Amino acid sequence: MLTLGNMFVLMLLATGAAWLWHNHGLRERALERVKQHCAKLDIELLDGNVALKRIGFVRDAHGRRRLARIYNFEFTVTGEQRHAGTITQFGAHSAHIELAPYPFEVKPELRSAEVIELSQWRQDHGKDHNNSRR
Repeated sequence: MLTLGNMFVLMLLATGAAWLWHNHGLRERALERVKQHCAKLDIELLDGNVALKRIGFVRDAHGRRRLARIYNFEFTVTGEQRHAGTITQFGAHSAHIELAPYPFEVKPELRSAEVIELSQWRQDHGKDHNNSRR
């Protein structure tokens, strides 16, 4: 027979299981956001996971202190060195991702193509082009 104490313990266990399930979903959202961020910056997320660093009160963009989860992760640029990063989440919403300083290559700028009118090109190259056909 269930007593009030047994029901309390069962409710406590059910609440704990629900909280763990909810946290797992939030961790998966953080991992997906980090993967997107790394892909955008053309860096590689190492180990394919994020690890909960702490749960605490952090200031949001409006300066209010809110309960947040902070996850750690590691990434690489060259494949040789590991660099640390963190993602802060307020509930299911990502606040910001912070990356440790890392080396990166500056890609040369592509030269813009010059648009030429076909009629202008024919005027400039028409005589030479017509003479070569004869």
